[in-house]
Amino acid sequence: MSICSDAVSYAKKIGIDECESVFCSKRILTIRITDSEIAEIKENFDQKIGIRLVHKKRISSLQSTILEPTKIIDDALKSSKNLTQRDFWKSLPFDAKTHNVEKTNDSSLWNLDSSMAADIAQEMINSSSHQKITRISGSLNVVCEDYEIANTSQLQKHEKATYISGMINADSDIGSTPVSGIGQTNSRMLADFDAECVGSEAAEMCVNSLNPQSCESERTTVVFEPMAVGELLYFVFGPNFFLKTYSETRSCFSEKIGTRIAVNEFNLFDNPHAPNGLGSKAFDDEGVPTITTPFIQDGIFNQTYSDSYNAFKEGVLSSGNACRPGSPLGRSTEPIPIVTPHNMTIGAGNTNRDNLITDTKRGILVSRLWYTYPVNPIKGDFSCTARSGIWIIENGEIKKPARSVRIIHNLPVLLQNISAIADNLRTVLPWAAMPVTAPTIRCDGISINPI
Repeated sequence: MSICSDAVSYAKKIGIDECESVFCSKRILTIRITDSEIAEIKENFDQKIGIRLVHKKRISSLQSTILEPTKIIDDALKSSKNLTQRDFWKSLPFDAKTHNVEKTNDSSLWNLDSSMAADIAQEMINSSSHQKITRISGSLNVVCEDYEIANTSQLQKHEKATYISGMINADSDIGSTPVSGIGQTNSRMLADFDAECVGSEAAEMCVNSLNPQSCESERTTVVFEPMAVGELLYFVFGPNFFLKTYSETRSCFSEKIGTRIAVNEFNLFDNPHAPNGLGSKAFDDEGVPTITTPFIQDGIFNQTYSDSYNAFKEGVLSSGNACRPGSPLGRSTEPIPIVTPHNMTIGAGNTNRDNLITDTKRGILVSRLWYTYPVNPIKGDFSCTARSGIWIIENGEIKKPARSVRIIHNLPVLLQNISAIADNLRTVLPWAAMPVTAPTIRCDGISINPI
């Protein structure tokens, strides 16, 4: 029997109503790049168990690196006595058939050693080297994990997974003001990871941002590249479609299911079955089968996402969005899951990125964003800053780099003023966030202010 099965068996033996046991064995290989060279190579092996108990409608939990399920369960049960009863709770998930997701586990990454990983990191550094770049920093993370979940509803699931993510920041002090560029590539399969692209993308963004010119305060057209869209998706878009936020009328789209909230061409959905998707998985972190969930379909607000706990509160079914995110990638054994999309995705448009820019008479091109956050979530107001990787567009041509600008706008207004969506879908990993997939999009009437 597995450690999860042992935990569940013991919980049944001592008469606990429900028990969920989560175990994860993880190998993490991290290479840190500073001052244009490899500064650290670190390899960690981690094993943890997480327990969630539901007894007399009271939910308690405990996580430990000490793999003694009987002691963990006894401790968690003791702590439950003073907890509030959750009368809406129904049951932990039952076992159900799951979708087969392709390209999520790669033996080449399991066999990758630190020396081979260092070669990949060095290729990232080499491809970002340029005479106008002052320094290079970044990281390479490789994660291989073995995840198991079991509960007293006879659910037992197991999944092995691999992840590789590389990021380079290229900085330059040459020119009128310091500028930077970023390159990022993420994959579940080693063969699909392009180390050279990570560095060359960072170098190109940095060098092409040298000697930027000031923009005027105005309302203008903004073309957001995929990394910039990714920041907006996770920190501004996503929370509005969480069932809890929606039902508590804290979403700017509360009470608007079934109504038009975006242009006809706009589609937003969770796609946990995308082959090689960084967040793709057959079942969520409660064991519920994952499904493709359309949040916005042809401009119409379609549905929300949830886990079991929040679904029970509202009398609906879970959408399979319970997550126990691990660091830097993959899953963890956090006993109480959070709720988030696995692969939030904007549907591809029908024009390519270059034609989208050619058709833009005047505006700015934004490659990345910082400090993206809702200012007034209920109304949909948000703020973000573009500090580098910004260019001025005139008559369909990228003319010159621009200085930092602050963008203050409103999500419902933005969705109604999307004038073009490109077909260049790309998976990006915003800082401290779940992966998202987005194309280049063009939005009109956005306020920008120079910093």
